[in-house]
Amino acid sequence: MASARQIAANRKNARKSTGPRTRAGKQRACRNAYRHGLSIQTDNGESCEAVESLVRRMAPGSTDQDLLQWAAVAARAHLELARIRQVKCDIIGRMVQFSALEPAALFRARAAKMRFLKSLFDDPLRKLKSIASLPTPSEADCDAEAVQRLLPELRKLNRYEARAHASWDRALGEVSLRMSKCDSRSV
Repeated sequence: MASARQIAANRKNARKSTGPRTRAGKQRACRNAYRHGLSIQTDNGESCEAVESLVRRMAPGSTDQDLLQWAAVAARAHLELARIRQVKCDIIGRMVQFSALEPAALFRARAAKMRFLKSLFDDPLRKLKSIASLPTPSEADCDAEAVQRLLPELRKLNRYEARAHASWDRALGEVSLRMSKCDSRSV
């Protein structure tokens, strides 16, 4: 049980942590969930048709509403798993294509190098010191760096995959249970 002093301290701290206060901060915070699009529920016409098709294949000819409901949950979870795996493949493909996670970051780095080089030639009075040439990283070093940046990004997606997999597993268990009950009644 919390004491009166602890409760007062908790309330004081809670007043301090109210989230962003500026308009720009609120705009930035409201977009946190849209980084990769996995937190957005998709119920477009195409996925509805795919769900119905999967339900018909899981419970062919069944009229039990509970069974059909659980089959629909399993079908949606299956499609969600496919979507998450596609996002992972896209991230890996981007890494392979650009050797970096964010093409924009790669562009910013190159743009910064170009600005620096341009600044060297814009000021003719600046005396250039001889710079020892830096060793260029090998292709293996570039790949290792890209993979090192890729793993944390893929790890973030595990939360969504685990949630969809748990839903899929639970729904398939219910479908199996209800199918066995229907089979036992018909015998």
